[in-house]
Amino acid sequence: MITRMPTESPALGDDLALLGLLQLVSPALPIGAFAWSQGLESAFELGWVSDEASLGEWLAGVLDDGLAHCDLPALAGLYTAWEHGDAEAIAEWDVWLAANRETAELAAEDSRLGASLARLLGSLERLPDSGMLPPDAGYVTLFAWTARMRGVTQRQALLGFAWAWLENQLAVACKALPLGHTAAQRLVERLRPALVVAVDLALELDDDELGPALPGLAMASALHETQYSRLFRS
Repeated sequence: MITRMPTESPALGDDLALLGLLQLVSPALPIGAFAWSQGLESAFELGWVSDEASLGEWLAGVLDDGLAHCDLPALAGLYTAWEHGDAEAIAEWDVWLAANRETAELAAEDSRLGASLARLLGSLERLPDSGMLPPDAGYVTLFAWTARMRGVTQRQALLGFAWAWLENQLAVACKALPLGHTAAQRLVERLRPALVVAVDLALELDDDELGPALPGLAMASALHETQYSRLFRS
């Protein structure tokens, strides 16, 4: 796999790059991310997460054992692969990510968000050249392309991705738990430094250290497939 070491962007510090990142991670981006909870709704139903404290522990665990060891290093690798025009590495990372989606719902989330983002980019005439994008590319693959195309730096792309994940998870909690927005902001304050630590770790790990270690999330996601009453698709 291609290196994930930090690389420079030709648009480093550019205002348009920052705005492009904000656009990419905005909850208003019409790709349907709000419909997915990544197993969190099932954790509520099972009683594993029931308040601010347990939610903070759940999110910190998913960030450390999941994003930092899977999505974020893959995003870094994909960014570098897009930067070098390496279609083989792009396809390899895309397949690797798909293989690490442990349930049907987690796999569906990645593929459907990817398809939605691809349709949006197509309507904006911002898709990559033919032959560079893998068939049915996942969300992280399209996110990496969009960030690189917008001139966002690699590190900022990872931070933006992690921020979007945290914001979405807290939005899920505010809808499905008796958790107020002030409590959600307390969790943001608590976990913002952890996002930076996760990005640092993702950029340092070797390939043989990658892969999520989230049996609880996998069980919650699998059980969610047959949950009787639910608000979210995962």
